Amino acid sequence: MVEAVMLWNEPNNLSHLDPDWRKFAEMVLLAASAIRKVNPDLKIVLGGISPIDPKFMELMGSYGVLDAIDVVAVHGFPLDWNHWQINDWPKKLDEISAVTRGKPIWVSEAGVSSFGAEEVQAFGLKRTAELLLPITERIHWYSLFDLPAAWPATTRHKEAEGSAYYRHYYMGLLREDGTPKIAAGSFPEGLGICQWFHFEDPRLDCALDWLRRLKVKYLRTGLSWADSFRPQAQRWFDHQMRALNEFSVTLTLCFTPEHLGEAKHHTSPPQRASDFSDFAAWAVTQYAAPGKSHKTSPFSAEQLKYSFKESSVPKVSEPV
Repeated sequence: MVEAVMLWNEPNNLSHLDPDWRKFAEMVLLAASAIRKVNPDLKIVLGGISPIDPKFMELMGSYGVLDAIDVVAVHGFPLDWNHWQINDWPKKLDEISAVTRGKPIWVSEAGVSSFGAEEVQAFGLKRTAELLLPITERIHWYSLFDLPAAWPATTRHKEAEGSAYYRHYYMGLLREDGTPKIAAGSFPEGLGICQWFHFEDPRLDCALDWLRRLKVKYLRTGLSWADSFRPQAQRWFDHQMRALNEFSVTLTLCFTPEHLGEAKHHTSPPQRASDFSDFAAWAVTQYAAPGKSHKTSPFSAEQLKYSFKESSVPKVSEPV
């Protein structure tokens, strides 16, 4: 069941969108309006921010975005990338709460890499749960699986990150081969999972098995707007969403199709913000309309065709 739809992912990350975020604000305002027409009761979540930046939230408020959404979300990785300590989690949420006009705050990604040691990840999981479960209604642990080494993560500032880039490959509770790490043996009750699935992801069945074993109720995943132009996109999206129907899903919508972006990468602003709102309305109609989970696609066959070069397709739909 889709409990919420999230508009974009890490919009203030260095890799993403436009410098002053005006185009992003337009995307959110149009998409939120389109979603309300399909399902006025569905929670709309502003794409989780990384870094956690009150000034960015104030800017969103000045553009009218906070009035259009129901929940704001943050991402934090204090043991790997952020310049603050893990015990500062409550303080970071307080900083955002002060500027978000009473909106609930979700932690839509919190995680620790096992790049250095699995014991560090296990400690980080335990401490994150201790700090956050009492003060916020949704925490999605990032992630269930390690990234396969053969997949490039979709970031455009790899060189600037240095060795920290490779920490991203070891964020899973499970190794690449599906075997559990130490942290998987003590996954806290009440914590959710954030797991992205790429197009026709072979890990889906294994993920279902482990989500059940871990007694996960809340799952955050996504649908790639770019993938919607692949052949058989509808079939894959339907399969994925049916498989995940037993969980309370926060469905993230992101990734600009190459041919619709101002630049030819998947974190570019679209040339027309209305194209994103059309995709958002379609996704909600398809998977989160009141009382219905699957309907005939309003997209034409032409719209669901894969229309950019194979070499440009991300190998994994996993925002960074």
